[in-house]
Amino acid sequence: MIKLMLNPQEGRQLEDLFKTTPDRRLRARCQAVLMAARGRRHRHMAEDLGVSVRTLQPWLNTYHARGLAGLKIRWASGCAAKIPEAWAPEILTWIQAGPAGCDLDRANWTYEELAMDLYRTKGLTVSVTTMRVFCRRHGVRFYRPTYQYLKANPEQQAQACQDLQTLKKSRGRGTRAAEPR
Repeated sequence: MIKLMLNPQEGRQLEDLFKTTPDRRLRARCQAVLMAARGRRHRHMAEDLGVSVRTLQPWLNTYHARGLAGLKIRWASGCAAKIPEAWAPEILTWIQAGPAGCDLDRANWTYEELAMDLYRTKGLTVSVTTMRVFCRRHGVRFYRPTYQYLKANPEQQAQACQDLQTLKKSRGRGTRAAEPR
């Protein structure tokens, strides 16, 4: 068990970070260090924070070794993008020109069609999800036509109302038992 001793400046820095950070995980780490400096048992701190003692111990060790920088959460870099960023301007011009501008017989782009066109022109096979992520990263939202008729023909509306009324009248009230044969 590591006994942490904080000088007043470190304590103020931790309290300020605890009060101002929107990241709940960083707040929990700051709170753990502050509780350890007050002499709380690790088991009690872990119960209060809702973590295990095995999770708490590395937080205190990294703070002891590296200070406040050790509490910051470091994210992994992740995998490399499947579509090279150098191709982005060209793909974005395809999207703006539309499928008709690329000599395709489609009305609108879909992620699947865009991925197929990328394979056809560049030889790069990507999934629909990869195309969706690429488009989202570059602020592209595909046009989706709506099929709502905001102004209908009043004669057609009247005919539809009549058809509905006759349909409601012809429908039986309940299920009839089948007659024996």
